[in-house]
Amino acid sequence: MSDQAALGADPEADQPGVGPWPGPWPDDPRYDHELLEHGDRRNVVDAYRYWSNEAIVADLDRRRHPFHVAIENWQHDFNIGSVVRTANAFLAAEVHIVGRRRWNRRGAMVTDRYQHIRHHADLAALASWARAEDLPVIGIDNLPGAVALETYDLPRACVLLFGQEGPGLSESAREHVTAVLSIAQFGSTRSINAGAAAAIAMHAWIRRHVVPGGADG
Repeated sequence: MSDQAALGADPEADQPGVGPWPGPWPDDPRYDHELLEHGDRRNVVDAYRYWSNEAIVADLDRRRHPFHVAIENWQHDFNIGSVVRTANAFLAAEVHIVGRRRWNRRGAMVTDRYQHIRHHADLAALASWARAEDLPVIGIDNLPGAVALETYDLPRACVLLFGQEGPGLSESAREHVTAVLSIAQFGSTRSINAGAAAAIAMHAWIRRHVVPGGADG
């Protein structure tokens, strides 16, 4: 018997989230009865505790930002899960996966339940969709001739496109982008991983277009 059990401590005390709802249940259709009864251990902010997944998605849809994120998936890139998780954190409109439909969801930490994800068979399909939506596709990669992300005026509505880990943006991707932006680096490595690059680019968009706590925050 553990010391906690011997002392009568709550075995769920160290688990993330919250336990069963204390007292009378709220009369609100957004709440999930299973979560109210058994507790909510999901990876969600406190404001969404006990809400059903559908209610959370509906509320996020009211506030989503107009930028999209796209990533090439030719080699089952392990960074895609991290990109999805970050897109959820910054409230991207959608994540677009180009190439293979299957992707490693482990790094998403279940945030793909709340993030809209769209698949495109190839770059031409993504570009066609973006043109129909009047969205410029902006590549992010440290390529010769790339413009510095730090000085570029990111449009409010756009698609940020990232390549595979290692090779970066494919030749086909470069043919379909409006611009290629590079992230300033100062060390010896040639590049940072796709998940980190996506996080930096998304945050650059947030800094340009959203005032935290304000009308858009």
